[in-house]
Amino acid sequence: MLSQQTLFSDASKSFHRGRYTEALASLNKLLDHATDAKTYTLLARTLVALGFREDAARTYVLAAELGGSRAEDYYAEAMKLYFELGQEDMALSLGNHLLQRAQKDPDLAFIIASLFWKRGEKDMIRVFLPALSMSSNSQHNSLAFLLLTGTPENDRDRESVANLLNRMPNSLILIMAHLVAQREVNNYIEMERLQPRLDRLLRANDQRLLEVETPFYNLHWLTDEALNKRVGYKADAFPASHPAERRSMPHRWGKKLRIGYLSSDFWSQHATMKLFRAVLTAHDPERFDITLFCYTDLQHLERETGRDDWGRIVDVRDLSYPETAAVIREHEIDILVEMKGHTRGGRPGILNFKAAPVQVAWLGFPGTTVNTDLDYIIGDHHVLPDASKPHYWEKFCRLPETYQPNDPYQRPRRDLFTRADAGLPEDAFVFGSFNATRKISIANINLWIRILKATPKSVLWIMCKSNESHDNILRKLTSAGIESRRIVFTKVVSYEEHLARLSLADIGLDTYPYNGHTTTSEQLWAGLPVLTMKGQHFASRVSESLLNAIGMPDLIARDEADYLAMAIDLYENPERVKAFKQRLDENRLVKPLFDADRFCRHLETAYEMMADRARRGLEPDHLDVPALAPRTEPFLIEAD
Repeated sequence: MLSQQTLFSDASKSFHRGRYTEALASLNKLLDHATDAKTYTLLARTLVALGFREDAARTYVLAAELGGSRAEDYYAEAMKLYFELGQEDMALSLGNHLLQRAQKDPDLAFIIASLFWKRGEKDMIRVFLPALSMSSNSQHNSLAFLLLTGTPENDRDRESVANLLNRMPNSLILIMAHLVAQREVNNYIEMERLQPRLDRLLRANDQRLLEVETPFYNLHWLTDEALNKRVGYKADAFPASHPAERRSMPHRWGKKLRIGYLSSDFWSQHATMKLFRAVLTAHDPERFDITLFCYTDLQHLERETGRDDWGRIVDVRDLSYPETAAVIREHEIDILVEMKGHTRGGRPGILNFKAAPVQVAWLGFPGTTVNTDLDYIIGDHHVLPDASKPHYWEKFCRLPETYQPNDPYQRPRRDLFTRADAGLPEDAFVFGSFNATRKISIANINLWIRILKATPKSVLWIMCKSNESHDNILRKLTSAGIESRRIVFTKVVSYEEHLARLSLADIGLDTYPYNGHTTTSEQLWAGLPVLTMKGQHFASRVSESLLNAIGMPDLIARDEADYLAMAIDLYENPERVKAFKQRLDENRLVKPLFDADRFCRHLETAYEMMADRARRGLEPDHLDVPALAPRTEPFLIEAD
């Protein structure tokens, strides 16, 4: 009888000579005496060569189950075979043994990620992004792109996009994704390297740029409203007949107008609710019935209280777009107000399923909401001037003073800090920037550098969330000759502390082309004058709207040169800053910006004007809401 060693040697020789049937015969004899990993492995390889891949996979599992230093190798081979055979459950069960290894092995990462992707479990497999993005396999790269979270502040996303771009440097979609990620962390080196390519594409009228860009991030650098309107446009987003069909559907109009608000931001700490909350509670219950269609993430509602007076709240978090639209119709909503647009987490596509006879965009997205069946966008004459009408898919409904509501009741004003507490020099002129740092564009920071050089006894006080942004901003400023001691960074703090510290600055510097929104109103509420510049699109005109609404139009610069000159003038004439702060204090509780009740009355008039046209069977048209008589007395008496 042949020894085990002789049988294995014969099988191995036959295998390497391509005599697979002879190898299999020798191995079958050997298995009567030996069931070690080495034998199972050679048997599995032989079965693969003979085309018996399922048997080979089972045999690799037997080898792996014996343990040893190569057990993971055998599990990996078995998983690959089951994946090729389409036996996904078996492949995935073996992948559980290989999760750590797959983070460095792109072949394994691709199999495991593909299987979880099919099951809709994307979050747990993003750990494989780096391996997939660094692979030389284009299939792996494509899956990596699909796994991106769409959150540019995610470190893994930024690294993966950069890896993919290194492999495919001419991919426009990767260039755009990379720029979004690098703007998030103020990587001006990369921004300056790639922006000229976008500028050349614009000059060449290359439509690919508009096809791969996303509407929200496009607003951060491109101010041409005619192009903004085309970004991400899809002709088949909804049938051309939908708007007319929706408006003509049978509908029961009641004595009260039924207003539905649709958003994922219905929690008190979100910027939207810091603006909108007082309007919700100010609605006239005799004339308006309010329903909030809420898909707010549960994590934001765990400690939430006080939503009872906002209106009826209907949870649509787990519903599909058609199901959500059906629920809205069941509530017989007259006017549906979409409050997210193309901002993160928005579901504007719900409106493409004929949810209400009148469909309106407001507050969340500062521009036209492409690919969405909308009748109106709510704005004002500053953010939506007449010249912008051709560049919007929606008709304008313009409020008389400002499109932005504000809640004066949930904004405390307290003196909690001194400059020393904030690390600010007592004798310096303080320029403050409290917007998200991604809004500090290349042109923006270059202009701030010119301001700082012209005002040698000033400091720039910047709110900054991430260490990477901190380092990149500091590098940009110091490389331009600004001393590091003149740059003071501050972290995000509690809302009360944030409002209290704002007045420590002398002047707030607004960002462009994407202005501060909630942030600008917070600064004005706290008594900090904000210097802004006239813009060319909605997002760059917001602070103009807010400053006009509080009676401070003289803080709106015409252009960069005027912005620079005004900043220098304020530095050289501190008495003007004092006068601006005094005027803010006098105007805050009289002018319209923070008058929630007045704003609500204007908004309700807008709804009535929209409804009137719809009741009469008229198509939407541009509407301008008339203003109430100006207030002469404060709308709120603050406690001492």
